[in-house]
Amino acid sequence: MSILLKPKAASANRPDEIWFTRCPVPTATGIAYKLGWLTDSFEADGIALRTLQESGSDLGRHHYDHRLPTLIREGGNMLAIAARAQGEPTKLVGLTWIEESQLILARPDSGIVSAADLKGKRLALPGWSHNDIPSHVRGTSIARGMSLAGYKGALASAGLSFDDVDLVETPDRLRNIGGSGRDLLPRGQSRRSGVGRLWPIEALVEGKVDAIYVKGAAALDQAREAGLVVAIDLDALPDPRFRVNNGTPRPITVHQSLIDDHFDLLVRFLAVTLRAADWVAEQPDRLRDILEYETEGSPQAVDQAYARLHEGLHPTLDAERLALFDSQKKFLFTHGFLDADFDLSGWVDPRPLEAARALNEQRAPLPTL
Repeated sequence: MSILLKPKAASANRPDEIWFTRCPVPTATGIAYKLGWLTDSFEADGIALRTLQESGSDLGRHHYDHRLPTLIREGGNMLAIAARAQGEPTKLVGLTWIEESQLILARPDSGIVSAADLKGKRLALPGWSHNDIPSHVRGTSIARGMSLAGYKGALASAGLSFDDVDLVETPDRLRNIGGSGRDLLPRGQSRRSGVGRLWPIEALVEGKVDAIYVKGAAALDQAREAGLVVAIDLDALPDPRFRVNNGTPRPITVHQSLIDDHFDLLVRFLAVTLRAADWVAEQPDRLRDILEYETEGSPQAVDQAYARLHEGLHPTLDAERLALFDSQKKFLFTHGFLDADFDLSGWVDPRPLEAARALNEQRAPLPTL
């Protein structure tokens, strides 16, 4: 999810609009927005909360490049890390860890029932993305990066490596859904038509490969429709190192100028999302309708994909989560998804999250719905 604060003028103390765009993934930000809490929090100051999907805005490209000085982004780490590697003056202010159904799919007759069974098999590797953001082709190759990281985790859990499998490159799916990196961004009622079709399911069904990586509720629905089965459930692997990927951990990043110029608004925003995460933890059964909307998955797929959602919505910057995030950064650099490497410690600013927690301690509970 991305948030754009648009000031009235350079000298104004307050922006008049807050814009955001969300990926088809569950976040505390998305939940807080759907509950109306974010809108209410800023309305008293005359600051309007608007979504890019509803406005028809042309600002969607900044989901990728983070080149707006007042941008808050909560979403997959590939784009956030790539933007920082390209020199954007962003700061990492929080990390969530959301288990969202990472799976290796196979045909029912494949004989693949564990990670060890992947040895000698053909694994689909989506091609590099070709879109209308040339400087970000590597960073926007989401399906390729997620698939490669998913295979790495599964193989490592069985003491295997890429040397033990055959990676078969498949066409870039984005070219089949419009040819634009912006297709990853939701638009109107069909806003999630892109991400739900990232995975090379046809290659598996047609026998060109033996297994594919997929993620999320919509992919579960697609797998059932295609007659595929779950061969390996990465979420069931006990060591979190084997589940590190684009969404785990998921970063919240902001521009340095937002911290410098609108620190209080950033803190307020984070405080509301923290309270939404509290609400989820207290009553996780109230989430289905919101998650069906956010992920475009069926009730069955949502229940399966996000059964543990309430456990990881709260952002932290603890040492373990930062270490896992650093391993993802190194993985992306090693496999060609980043223009350059950089020091993670210099990217982190814990102050906004600390201030948001302190603010919540001073406030009355949000209403129970």
